[in-house]
Parts: sequence; C-alpha cells; structure tokens
Amino acid sequence: MNRALIGGLAAVALVVSGGSAATASDGAPPRTTHGPCQYAQTPDEPPARPVPLPPDPRRTPDRGVVDVAVATSQGPLPLHLDQAKAPCTVQSFLHLARHGFYDRTVCHRLTAYPTLKVLQCGDPTGTGEGGPGYQYKDELPVDLPPAPTDPTGARRLYGRGLLAMANAGPNTNGSQFFVVYGDSALRPNYTVFGTVGPDGLATLDKVAAGGIQPTADNPAPVDGTPVLRTQLQCVRPSHRH
Repeated sequence: MNRALIGGLAAVALVVSGGSAATASDGAPPRTTHGPCQYAQTPDEPPARPVPLPPDPRRTPDRGVVDVAVATSQGPLPLHLDQAKAPCTVQSFLHLARHGFYDRTVCHRLTAYPTLKVLQCGDPTGTGEGGPGYQYKDELPVDLPPAPTDPTGARRLYGRGLLAMANAGPNTNGSQFFVVYGDSALRPNYTVFGTVGPDGLATLDKVAAGGIQPTADNPAPVDGTPVLRTQLQCVRPSHRH
C-alpha cells in the first residue's frame, strides 16, 4: 500500500507504504524494542535497505533541536528536528540518517493541489512502497490552527515549512516524510517533527515550480513524480541546540 497523506477537502491520498506489523510467515512474532518508543519490526515489509532497529533508551531525548544537513541534487534542504514535539520520531530519523538510509534516495512524490502542497521523500525504492522494516507510534500535533479552507473544522493547517511523517494509518510511521512548500489542509493525523530552513524553502520552491511529470492518462497532473529529479545525496546531523 502506498504511504500517503490524506489531504485537502477532496480526499487526496498522500501517504507512505503500508506499515503492518503482521507476524512473519514462520510464525515468529516481530521484534520490538523495550523502551518508551517501542519500535517494532514489520516482517511482512522488510527494510528497503539493511538497517537495525533504532536505539530506544528509557529516557528518550525530549529537549532541544537537532539540525540536519541535507544535500540534494536541487540544492540544500536543511532540517531542524524538534525533540520536544516528537522525541521518538526524531530519534528514528537520526538513526536512519546516521546509517546512510536516506543517502542517494529520490523524493518520489510532489503534490500541487490547492489545499495540499508537499514533497514526499524517504523511500530508497523511490516507489512509495519502501520503508525501514519497522514502524512506531504517532506523536500527533495538538497545536496546529484550524485550516481556513475547511469550514468543517476537521482539518488543520500544516503550514509552509513544516516537516512531518507520512504514514499508512495510525501508528505506522517508518522512514517516509514530507516537507510542506505551501500551506496545506490535513487532518492532524501526521506527526510534525520539525521545520525546513530558509535555504530549503528556496529549494522546495524550485522543485515545485518545475512541476509534475505528465502521464499518458493525465497531461497536467497535480500529484506524481517531480519533473526536477530531487535526490537526497547526503543526510547527516550537523548540530544540536
């Protein structure tokens, strides 16, 4: 199943690969870490690249910001990870970055709906189906304002510059994430774990301006592969504060 975010007033699919924790075919239960984050293997969805389960210390770091330098083929995409908002998510992202999981991976999805403007990355297979071979709990935002485009009040404003996890339903976070280049309306079902720096917003604007590759069925799609191929060349933590 493609991991997507469900966005906009029209039910726009925008999530990531499925995150089932079903037991393996030999009947062995998936392995789960014993700390507060409880990262759980997904035997039916093996890792797209070999990577162990993240560390899961009893005291998960939950203060401060970790800066992550991301070099892409279209320019820098600096990220600022907020450990107070989403400690388990930040811990997992840093673990994957340190193991080179994100290096040389392509951001596979760009959306340009009026109420959903994001670039989605984090799948080494480039298909929207790949993940790290484990999943973990949501750390959902509670402070996002209502989306002004949604009169029902159900959707929240995922504002320009936010960094959030894509998922395939509750508690199925893995490696895929999205960065918001234009204010978007989403149900608050996606963990926000940081922001994009100013240089990164310029890079996102460049990719968005390049548009989405047309298909045989749709000459002007608003959801699909970016025309400007955006490869994450190197993703590494650079500074804590």
